[in-house]
Amino acid sequence: MSDLLNKKCKPCEGGVSCLDISEIHKYQKKVDGWDVNKNGKDIYFLEKNFKFKNFVLSQNFINMVGDISENEGHHPDISFGWGYAKILITTHAIEGLSENDFILAAKIDQIFNA
Repeated sequence: MSDLLNKKCKPCEGGVSCLDISEIHKYQKKVDGWDVNKNGKDIYFLEKNFKFKNFVLSQNFINMVGDISENEGHHPDISFGWGYAKILITTHAIEGLSENDFILAAKIDQIFNA
């Protein structure tokens, strides 16, 4: 994971290919507990659920995720409530996963584990 933590997300406006499933599995080994799923349009995304003791802790976590996401210029889909947060990450411009998604996942894990 540390190699991903040292990288910064690169702007993606499309025009590049998304990772294929073998590349996805190589990157998935570098992040902890992130599931790779497909949506109804067969677009791969990362998903992880986080648990907290109360609403304030989940809200604080989401605020930190928002800060790191804005800093990286890569924004996940987030839902949260009392004691939980759910994060989905994909690169919308290429309709699939890129290295950026795994960089962001690693940085989110670092926040959670701090």
